[in-house]
Amino acid sequence: MLSKVSSVWYVDTPDPPAVLRADPDPDPDAAYALARQLHPDLDVDPTESVTLGDVDGPDADEVYIGSYPGLTLLCSSYAARVQPTAIPELLVRPLAEEHTYLVSFDLEYGWGAFAHWERGELRRAFSSTRLNIMQDHGLPHIWERPHWAGEHPIAWRLGELPDPLVLPFDPPGFADTANHEWVGFRYFPAATANRGIAAGAGAARPVDPKDIRVCGFRLRPRGDRPDDPEPPQPNNRVVHERKGLFSWLRGHEAAVGADQ
Repeated sequence: MLSKVSSVWYVDTPDPPAVLRADPDPDPDAAYALARQLHPDLDVDPTESVTLGDVDGPDADEVYIGSYPGLTLLCSSYAARVQPTAIPELLVRPLAEEHTYLVSFDLEYGWGAFAHWERGELRRAFSSTRLNIMQDHGLPHIWERPHWAGEHPIAWRLGELPDPLVLPFDPPGFADTANHEWVGFRYFPAATANRGIAAGAGAARPVDPKDIRVCGFRLRPRGDRPDDPEPPQPNNRVVHERKGLFSWLRGHEAAVGADQ
């Protein structure tokens, strides 16, 4: 099971699960073209094809893309933002697609986020840890109701005492439900099945992250040779943001706890 996910989906098909269940091979040329389009100031080197189940939170100098009929997946550290609407504008609608969906979470920090743009216009965005809501934009969807109603609570470990102000749901599970509603699969189906939200009997074959292949790319500063023994970081600002993101969350929650 993946512990970190930072993904953006570009969707034009009315049935994303059907596309993914067909086990399509990603289009490497389309993936390479998108990687270059999204990183115009960097050199982009193809690496290897892996499955989505192998991409546990991409580093700042790598990106994974799966380009399928009517459906494109981008796995990038840019998607792991405290406020999902702060992703670069270029990532919102690079392909003139109908819908853009962002889904990110980190199990270690109990953080989850999701967002939806329709033809480039923001419709919904949410981001929180177990204690703090960082962004809540737009009207909640109907499928969010069971989470807000406390029907999918956090599974606390034996002896663990929850904070009395904790949210009524686990943010990574909330983000995973968004992914299921939008593109038709769950990142950790075993955990959600125990909470009564697995696919019903007779449903179509569920999609597994390991069924979804993506093309990998390495990002490096323009002009650097890929075989340099110690190449400089491709984008120090992004690296620092990623390192500082969850340390900020941890420090913020510690401060909130001290005020209680």
